[in-house]
Amino acid sequence: MAASNAVLVLNAGSSSIKFGLFEISGSEPAMLCKGLLDEHEAKPRLVAKSPSGETLFETQRETSDADGGHLFADVLGFIEDRFGQGRLRAVGHRIVHGGPDYSGPISLTDDVYAKLEALTPLAPLHQPRCLAPVRAVRAFRPALTQIACFDTAFHHGLTPPANRFAIPRRYEAQGLRRYGFHGLSFEYVAGRLAVIAPELAARRTVIAHLGNGASLCALRDGRSVDTTMGLTPLDGLVMGTRCGTIDPGVLLYLLQHDTMTVEDLQHLLYHESGLLGVSGISADMRTLLASGEASAREAVDLFAFRAAQEVTVMANTLEGLECLVFTGGIGEHAKQIRSAIGERLAWLGVRIDAAANDAARERINADDSAVDVLVIPTNEELTIARHCAAVLQRGCLP
Repeated sequence: MAASNAVLVLNAGSSSIKFGLFEISGSEPAMLCKGLLDEHEAKPRLVAKSPSGETLFETQRETSDADGGHLFADVLGFIEDRFGQGRLRAVGHRIVHGGPDYSGPISLTDDVYAKLEALTPLAPLHQPRCLAPVRAVRAFRPALTQIACFDTAFHHGLTPPANRFAIPRRYEAQGLRRYGFHGLSFEYVAGRLAVIAPELAARRTVIAHLGNGASLCALRDGRSVDTTMGLTPLDGLVMGTRCGTIDPGVLLYLLQHDTMTVEDLQHLLYHESGLLGVSGISADMRTLLASGEASAREAVDLFAFRAAQEVTVMANTLEGLECLVFTGGIGEHAKQIRSAIGERLAWLGVRIDAAANDAARERINADDSAVDVLVIPTNEELTIARHCAAVLQRGCLP
């Protein structure tokens, strides 16, 4: 098999990197293979599979090798061996924060890279992870085109008051405003919703991207008008290890009276809070749902409570709620969470059909529900591939 016009998509998470290889010569990118660079294990592992799930390639590296980027060399080597030398046209990257300057995909020049690196304080957990593959690919294939696709771009059109903090305006002029994240996921789901339920596409919709990272997006006519994350991916919902919205006085107390440094506080908020902090057991929703411990139940209850609470905030922006969509790892797979959120939103007219929810059907609302409720699996990699294809077709390259 030969991929004559292929794009490699790298989607960096906090401890693993999903990737997909797409043929982009047609009207819609077609997946050639997919895989995972998993750094959870003592020896980081690379697995590549066919679109149907057949394992095509697997290898492990010593931690020191993986940190040096050798797993990326393994990915590139596998692609060249299987699909042909010189067939790879570009690499597309999910970049979490685009700041005020980037509202769409762009080729990763040295200048662009430097500007994105300067945004690290706004996403200290994510931005370095997103940029590390850029450096690794550049080291092994310096001539290969690399394209940045931003999680903030889908929300770039947010306007006051939705994008504004109540702080002195001089800080807003410096770029301190609400940006929003998970945009690549929201963009895919919004497009998919327009295909599978065109009658809902223009309605007042809230998409719940629920996973280790979680946020909501309020859609009107398929465009983002509000979202729960703000300047950083720390805001909004309870997440796996992140606290979400918190009283700023708590942070001042910890700094002033608990002898915490700024670095200590950052670590607490990003790595020790959320489901892990409340349960004291795990950041993994699957583990907590299976646990009989009271603290696990309390963490799950808080997660559902805050998600339902924020849905009402999004509904306020929309001046109503006509459609609720679940996506993300928890949103797609945890029927208990969908049910718990639905029950808390019953006063808004949300009614979930238990049998449809248990079967994770595409539409799970009951017949008497005033709100359409759907489950739509997200596909950030395909969204990135589409953006890369558009950039390459426009010839927007240095």
